[in-house]
Amino acid sequence: MQNQNWRLLGRLIAVAVVAVLVVSFSTMAAAQGRQEGAAVAGVKPEAAPRGVQAGHVFTPASSIERAEDAGLRAHTNVVLRSLDGTKPLLVSSKEALTAVSSNDVVENFETPYSMGCLYVSSPAKRSTGCIPALPQSHGPSAAGWGAIALVDAFDNPNITDDLKTFDKFFALKAASFTKIIANGNGDCLYPPTDPGWALEESLDVEWAHVFAPEANIVLVEACSNSYTDLLYAESVAIDYIASNYGGGDVSNSWGSPEFSGENAYDPVFTGFGNGTLAPIVTFASAGDSGCGAAYPSSNPWLVSAGGTSVLRNDDLTFNSEACWSGSGGGSSVYETYATSWTGGSNTGPWADYQYPIFGQSSRQTPDLAFNADPSSGVVVDALYFGEYVGACNAEPCLWQVGGTSVASPSLASITNRANNRLSGWYGYDVDFYGYFTNEEDTLLYSQLPAATAYYTNFYDITTGSNGCTVSPSWDYCTGVGSPRDLLGK
Repeated sequence: MQNQNWRLLGRLIAVAVVAVLVVSFSTMAAAQGRQEGAAVAGVKPEAAPRGVQAGHVFTPASSIERAEDAGLRAHTNVVLRSLDGTKPLLVSSKEALTAVSSNDVVENFETPYSMGCLYVSSPAKRSTGCIPALPQSHGPSAAGWGAIALVDAFDNPNITDDLKTFDKFFALKAASFTKIIANGNGDCLYPPTDPGWALEESLDVEWAHVFAPEANIVLVEACSNSYTDLLYAESVAIDYIASNYGGGDVSNSWGSPEFSGENAYDPVFTGFGNGTLAPIVTFASAGDSGCGAAYPSSNPWLVSAGGTSVLRNDDLTFNSEACWSGSGGGSSVYETYATSWTGGSNTGPWADYQYPIFGQSSRQTPDLAFNADPSSGVVVDALYFGEYVGACNAEPCLWQVGGTSVASPSLASITNRANNRLSGWYGYDVDFYGYFTNEEDTLLYSQLPAATAYYTNFYDITTGSNGCTVSPSWDYCTGVGSPRDLLGK
């Protein structure tokens, strides 16, 4: 019989978890740097030289990682294609229409059509090569349920027009969109603007819409990028989609190096941690600094989103996917294994989806992967960012964007499209009991041993390196792999 401390009566869960939320947002331990991946916290795994980035990358100020920010402030995980590393490249420029060549393959901008064809279409459709082009109309067919919430910091004053322009440019279904200001904690009346976070928000809402066009898109803007404000916004997002749409998915494309005490915040990213039993799956970007764990990606209740490079032949037909050299992923120092219920913190029997691989180890990341290489980056419309860098003064303002900030909302959208409506708990009528669990990761990891289902439902990535060895099956760059179709998601 499981420990009675974490076996709860289903009808009492919403009340019992109130205590979980009694955490101090103002108390954080000293910042710690990232640790390279390991099966046991603090022990380095076999590593490989980190791959070389194809082409050049522009990194907005919002995406610069600073060790001293750990536990205090978060950064975005968004980077852009560049000709020289000093300024981003507009998709409308002549140079952007030229693919980046490397090792007998090329990388090219990707569109809703090409990514939909690769990740959620049938094998027969994928056999066409899923070729990206501009202009190119349409994306995945209508699907989706509930809502997808995107939690970000600061304000993008042009976000509604960006989303409308993106949908019109690619002939997508117009999104049902809501923007919420998470200012109920009293930290602001209205968030200030920030160009890097504005780009992040445009990316998030546009690509959350791509794979689940029927889902409602909800942007929740925190007053700042402090953990105090972002954690408050996380609770607002979960409560809002549970109350107004019956559940859905939540994406967090931000993070920081790990820090002591982070596991106290783990329940904030769950439905049960916010007093709801609505089916909600939460995602977080694994980071863009190569092999190493980050927070909240290492939270055991989340789906951690790693990054790939989409490689094409000279005719732009699909060749393969590889580990993107910038993708985060590693062994958590602080999310360790516990054998008795800790109130929603730590890994343990309630979140044991990695036990067959690592035993009673700390949390290992990522869990699933999506295109994140800026050289194979997705097209994003972002006018406020374009005005800031002096490149655009009118719509459309299109950029080629990468980073694991692409992976988190895209995987949330694909999971929403799959319509399995999983959650952080499940109760059975036979005895009226329920258990906390990470149902989405449990489903993903359960397919790794399956000889047929795994290779049908996922693309096993075995090439490239983010600084840790990439191998068949699970690895520290792409986790289980990248999705193919909707089964098993």
